[in-house]
Amino acid sequence: MEIKFQTKEESNKAQQEAFLRLSKADRFYSFLHLMEKVSQFPTKAIKKNSTNFIIEITE
Repeated sequence: MEIKFQTKEESNKAQQEAFLRLSKADRFYSFLHLMEKVSQFPTKAIKKNSTNFIIEITE
C-alpha cells in the first residue's frame, strides 16, 4: 500500500487523468458502476400521505 500526500486539486487531476486513460467502453462501464453505487445510498423515505403539496405550472 502506498500513501500519498497531495492537495485536493492534485488528487482530482490524477483521478481525471486515470479515468481519461481508460478506453471509451471502460469509461462507460465505470460510469454505470458508479450509478449503481450511487443508487445504493440511503435516502429519506417520502411519505405518500404527507401534507406537502405540489405546484404545477402548465402552459
